[in-house]
Amino acid sequence: MNIIKFQTKITNHEKILIDDCIKTSSFSLCGFLSDKFLIDITDDSDIVSSFERDWSNMPGNADFLARPINEKQCAIILYICNLLNINVTISAGRTNLTGSATPKGGLVLSIINIKKPNTQVDIENKTAKTSVGTILEDMRNDILQLSNKKLYYPVDPTSRKDALVGGTISCNASGFIPGDKGATRHWVNRLKILLTNGYITNITRGDYITNDAKFILICDDKKIIVEAPSYHRPKIKNASGPFTAAEEELDFIDLIIGSEGVFALIIDVEFNLADSPKDFLDLFITLPSENDAIKLRGYLKQQNILYQLNALEYFGYNCQNYMEHKEKLFKTESSVGIYLQYPIFNNSIDEVIEKWVQLLDDSDCGIKDDNVFLLNTADNWRIFFEARHSMPVKALEKTKELDAISIITDTIVPYKNFNDFIQFSHRILRENNIEYLLFGHLGDCHLHFHVIYNKEEALIINDLYRQIIRKSAELDGVYSAEHGTGKRKTIDFYECYGQEAINQVQKCKLAFDPKNILNTGNIITIKDI
Repeated sequence: MNIIKFQTKITNHEKILIDDCIKTSSFSLCGFLSDKFLIDITDDSDIVSSFERDWSNMPGNADFLARPINEKQCAIILYICNLLNINVTISAGRTNLTGSATPKGGLVLSIINIKKPNTQVDIENKTAKTSVGTILEDMRNDILQLSNKKLYYPVDPTSRKDALVGGTISCNASGFIPGDKGATRHWVNRLKILLTNGYITNITRGDYITNDAKFILICDDKKIIVEAPSYHRPKIKNASGPFTAAEEELDFIDLIIGSEGVFALIIDVEFNLADSPKDFLDLFITLPSENDAIKLRGYLKQQNILYQLNALEYFGYNCQNYMEHKEKLFKTESSVGIYLQYPIFNNSIDEVIEKWVQLLDDSDCGIKDDNVFLLNTADNWRIFFEARHSMPVKALEKTKELDAISIITDTIVPYKNFNDFIQFSHRILRENNIEYLLFGHLGDCHLHFHVIYNKEEALIINDLYRQIIRKSAELDGVYSAEHGTGKRKTIDFYECYGQEAINQVQKCKLAFDPKNILNTGNIITIKDI
């Protein structure tokens, strides 16, 4: 069925009150929302300014900051802003790197205080319910505790200690696990969403499927036709724009996940969960070269091991210069590293270690026994964890010192084209004497070139970045595997998918949000309505 019924969260009395008050000459948005609906809202520039930048370091601006505590307050805010044509930027943990939480005027709606209900776990059905203002890592820990470590939520992006659940759904965040299981979309079973007109509904996976690429939204006596985008979207790890109905019918929940807040505000969620392994084997492996690392990835796939892994992470060119504890992880300055995590369900840790010693010996990837660092002790894990997280932090700190905007490629191509793409990117950066480091998710052929540059190099950096983006599209890849599009990468979306795809997303967006107030500028730029 493709017909979805919504219910209003705002009573007729409240609508009359709002309509009457906004027409008065003395109307104040902050005063009205605070006095009549007890909403935490401010226009104090010192407070608002702290929400004007996300981790991308792109400059933004806003007039108001609202921090609602429940769906009712969210509905009131959206309804009034819709009436007054005030742009609303949804702000979660602001850990995104594409400027999707960077406001361009209007009001910032922070979901940071939407923290009820607390995480609830259904052990029998293997699900967890939580609210969008919950910190992802807190939810993951709650699930382990409430299920007596029988169940866990596998998605673990690097920013999980800072990211809010709502933000991870909005950008379809992914973590270390290779394949579909590593991304948020795979685990979302139900969402509650709120439209800019103040109407709300629950959507469960499998309940609402496109018919002729369309959904019909019913808000009382109003019928809204939503035509899903249908441009071709490569079936690889992909966070480049909304899910589409290109080759098959589309589930409504998949259209919302990863849409970066341009269609609706997500209020709460129910996730599916996985059986928790009784243990993990965690290894850090140093190899002589990048080619050896890529070769190991191919070998593990041939052995049908790759998609059993919970992580296959790569630490390559120049990473050592940005890592704490590098002397404890790497044997030589030219070495590259791989972090590997293998879940253990039935066998003992000793049996699994013996298996992996044999696998690595047989791989012919230049791995010696003393190049394998077992992380299954608290101290060794701490060393690796601090090293892993220090690297992007130090790179971002240096970018800020140079007063530049962070540029980290998020490109991905199919495995058959992976080596060609990596060699091309290395070559053009080195030919232009650009400092960079390379790391990322080797299991998905998804590595990040993190460029370090100053303002004088901005023009050449932009040209090199464009070349890398075009090369990924040429090799059947996309510009964004996990970080989304935001406001920074709208040109990337155009170069990857073309004008017709922009037209399709715009048509879909305006069906949900006719005045284009919600997360304006994310994914595409709509100049005229």
